[in-house]
Formats: sequence, structure tokens, C-alpha cells
Amino acid sequence: MRDWWIRTLLVLRRPRPVFAALRDDSRESAADRAEPVLAIVLLAGMAWALSTSTAAHLMDDDDYDAIIVAIWVFFVGGIYGFFAYFALGGVLHRAVRALGSRGTYRRSRHVLAFASVPLAVSLVAWPVKLAAFAGDAFRTGGSDAGAGGAAFVAIEVVFLAWAVALLVIGVRTVHGWTWARAGAAVVVAACACVAILAAVFLAAGRL
Repeated sequence: MRDWWIRTLLVLRRPRPVFAALRDDSRESAADRAEPVLAIVLLAGMAWALSTSTAAHLMDDDDYDAIIVAIWVFFVGGIYGFFAYFALGGVLHRAVRALGSRGTYRRSRHVLAFASVPLAVSLVAWPVKLAAFAGDAFRTGGSDAGAGGAAFVAIEVVFLAWAVALLVIGVRTVHGWTWARAGAAVVVAACACVAILAAVFLAAGRL
């Protein structure tokens, strides 16, 4: 298990050996990496929750203070993280299966989880953001509405792009595919996710 905690950080510098280790999909190996995967899923989900427009407006409601916001981030982040882990992991699994993979759904989820480490790491920017903008980070039209806030949005985009790049590397390494085939699998999965989300929002708009 300690090796997998080390690999959780190593994936940021040397991703290929980490993803190569995911080829071992035995029950024992999967159990050894269960705790790191859980931590990644939760932290990445919290980063996702903090990036939403809902989070940016939480303190417009006077009932929200710092403690309530922290609780909201933890619980909503957990929901987002586990949704991505199981639902988006399922979409990725379908995509790689369509391109010839014979791997398991569990392995696809674990590839997605370790590719999401940059999203979890992006949380380190939040203490700086809070020091700069305090509660305005959660208010409409606060001091973060200018260039300073845009800089933090750009940082989030960079971490997201990093995660996508790791996902392509992960798919390629685990399956031994070419860059084109791995990239195609990720593009197919991304397009499927967009289509599903569009259908959900369209259906919600008709209710």
C-alpha cells in the first residue's frame, strides 16, 4: 500500500511506470491502491466543486459562513468525485472497449483516478486565493472578478489540461496502444460525456 501512496505523487513526474503498474488488476493489487484512489477521488471532486459557478456565489446567501462553505465543499466534492469515478469511468471503459481493450471496468476507473491527481493538487492554489480575496471568492462581483480571479481560472484550466494529458498517457501505457489510438479513446469518451450532459440539461429544461 505504501508503494501506491508514493506512486500517487510520482504520477505527476513519471506517469508511465505508475500506469504500467495498473496492468496488474488482481484483487490484491486493487485492494492495495484502494485508499490512494479514494483520496484522489475525494480531493479531485472537491476541486471540481470549487470550480463551479455555484461555489462562486455561495456567500451571496447570508446563511453561509466559512464553516458552512467548507462543509458544502466536502460533501458536494464527494458527490462530484464519486460520480466522476463511477459514471465517467464507465464512459471511459466503454470507449476503450470499443477500440479493442479487454481490460476491466475497475482498471478503467483506476486509470481515470490516477490521471486526476493534477485536479487534486490544484487545491493548493486555494489557500493563496483565499488569502488574496477572502470571502469574495464565494461572492458575486467580489474582488476576484478582475484580472486576479482570471489568473486563478487560468491555473484551473492548466491543471485540467494536465489531467487530460495524463489520461491519454495512462490509456496508452496500460493498453500498449499508439498515441493516436489512446487519444481517440479519450476523445470518444469526452464526446460521450458531453452528449450525456447535454441530454441531461435538455431533459431538465423540459421539466
